[in-house]
Amino acid sequence: MDDYLHRLNSQDAVLRKAEPRRATFRLLAGALLSLAPLACGPDADPENTSGSGTASSTLSVGSAGGTGGIGGAGGTGGIGGAGGESASTTSAGGDPTSTSAGTGGSATPTYTNPVIPGDFADPSVLRVGNDYWATATSSEWGAPFPLLHSTDLVNWERVGSVFSELPSWATGNLWAPEISEDSGRYYVFYTARQRGGPLCVAAASAAAPEGPYEDHGPLTCMDVGSIDGFPIRDENGVRHLVWKEDGNSVGEPTPLWAQELSEDGTELLGTPVALFQNEPSWEANLVEGPYLMRRDGTFYTFYSGAGCCGKSCSYSLGVARATNLLGPWEKNPANPILAGNEVWKCPGHGSIVDDGGGRFFLLYHAYSVEDSVYVGRQGLLDEVVFGADGWPTINGGNGPSVSDDAPITPQAPWPAEIVDEFDGATLDPHWQWPVAAPPPDVSLDPGDGGWLVLPAMPPAPGIHLGAVVGRPTLRGDYEVTTEIAAPPDVQAGLAAYGDGDGAVGISVGGGSAAVFRLANGTSEVMGEVNATGGAQLRMTVANGHLFRFAIRADAAAAWEPLGGIVDAEAGPDLPPWDRGVRAALFASGPSGASARFASFRMTQPAHPR
Repeated sequence: MDDYLHRLNSQDAVLRKAEPRRATFRLLAGALLSLAPLACGPDADPENTSGSGTASSTLSVGSAGGTGGIGGAGGTGGIGGAGGESASTTSAGGDPTSTSAGTGGSATPTYTNPVIPGDFADPSVLRVGNDYWATATSSEWGAPFPLLHSTDLVNWERVGSVFSELPSWATGNLWAPEISEDSGRYYVFYTARQRGGPLCVAAASAAAPEGPYEDHGPLTCMDVGSIDGFPIRDENGVRHLVWKEDGNSVGEPTPLWAQELSEDGTELLGTPVALFQNEPSWEANLVEGPYLMRRDGTFYTFYSGAGCCGKSCSYSLGVARATNLLGPWEKNPANPILAGNEVWKCPGHGSIVDDGGGRFFLLYHAYSVEDSVYVGRQGLLDEVVFGADGWPTINGGNGPSVSDDAPITPQAPWPAEIVDEFDGATLDPHWQWPVAAPPPDVSLDPGDGGWLVLPAMPPAPGIHLGAVVGRPTLRGDYEVTTEIAAPPDVQAGLAAYGDGDGAVGISVGGGSAAVFRLANGTSEVMGEVNATGGAQLRMTVANGHLFRFAIRADAAAAWEPLGGIVDAEAGPDLPPWDRGVRAALFASGPSGASARFASFRMTQPAHPR
């Protein structure tokens, strides 16, 4: 950790030259002040409180300008928006989800996993001509279900989201969207929790893969929950939906069901038929995440078993086959055909796409062993090869590949940093918001180099930091800097955000600056100083869970450490069990007030490509 922190500190001079600074702040050494809505916990360490010299304060919070809102694919702005010009977001070495093919001298192009870094669980992919479209679980983040585009399967661009806001019938648990095409129309079958009810599989459709998508609501909501829907036509051309009954949530088996689906994809017909269920083996207490395909007259179901998520995960991927969709089904005696190795842990729940030339590729998720659970389940790619016996193999049974031959073109380099100056017409679609709260009415003010204007939200149970926008982290080691200006009645800042009850961050407002840890909805101040005016904030992270924070007046000033090292490894909410940590900006305060942020910069070590 210390080596990494030393490398980041040595970059300060370079980063200062690249940061247009427009604000100063005043740090006043003195007594520890209260920081509403945060409170000093009984275990707060007074040795972690530091002060600094003084600097003049010249910046006040201005009015919102530019455009705003949170849009979906094809919208005009905000989080998840794909239409119009977005705020400038640059990446030294290339944005990992906005890349172009490289020009390496090798005759055979290569790629290195992950092809979609960051939190991209339960991915689904569809080829439309020479284009590929992918989406994935968004859990408790909006805009629901990220939508990515590629022309080569290894260089992906985030273009929007399936929905611009949470469907009216749902409350969260936005899992496992499956993108597909049938009779010229595009469908996303997805999982969400019904308001006051169980988990359901629902459907949405569009005239084009990029949307806009019309939500058709739930198709099946079994008492213990229905998840992981997948559409397929049987041997007679009859459309069906296959899904998992979520029995493991109540200690029961988890059968995969199939039921006839209406031609328009909006209604289930007849009665469901059980295909197969988990057995006492590597599958443990569940099978889930079915992907079905038909090849040479045989149906194949690729499915995952055991525990998907968290440090104790045990996920792997298996396959079963049948002549008829409704069975009988035969499981591969060599299962699991994809399991973890020394580089990637708990692979599974993906979908298969052909390259138009007869090759098949599985896009799936796994945890990086190096970066652990803090980044989340990342998007990996491996070729699926069918043997003479008809059974498929993946990477020769050696687990996820580190590097392999690219399907079409080389992979662009891993980014050294991601920068958003907030100086465009719309917010970059990588920014997300917690669906537990209403979408924040963000706007961009292009004046003075660009500002993100984030209206404050009063803190409440489950949303203790108020209004939040965040973007996925990409490595366990990273650094984030930003500039902030907020009125005295707003607490605003920078945080590593798990959910509304779990975060670690630095906050400015009310005449003070504080480093805090939020766990299980309870805040503890780890260090605090008096502060007025605007400020620049820095968060440095090692191993995904060791945090250091600093504050300064502007690019000409030295960073002042605050709060010591905060270890969040023991925190139950960072990250939550099914998602990775976000680097987040937040604003807590009365309605009508706003915080302003400039020049968000996230730096991470180069990936070993």
